[in-house]
Amino acid sequence: MNSLLKAACIAAYTLALARLTGLLSPEAMPRVTWIAGGLLGIHALELLFVFKHVRLYRGPLAASVVLTLLFGLLHWKPLADQAARDKAQRLA
Repeated sequence: MNSLLKAACIAAYTLALARLTGLLSPEAMPRVTWIAGGLLGIHALELLFVFKHVRLYRGPLAASVVLTLLFGLLHWKPLADQAARDKAQRLA
């Protein structure tokens, strides 16, 4: 499910870029740029509130920020869940 939702995000961004660069006509998918912009805006706000989870990524912080901007909850939630499982194991 996670991969399917990530693919949908990538599709929205790709279609919006294609429309903005003129590869798609203005009449084709008129709302796709708004959808992609909305996703980026929501994920930017999300980044402010979940930055502590974004920092749990094992790669570079900049990569985690970009992945959060692109995928939001789909990127940081598994990191938060793993941290919670690790903490529970340490306490047990």
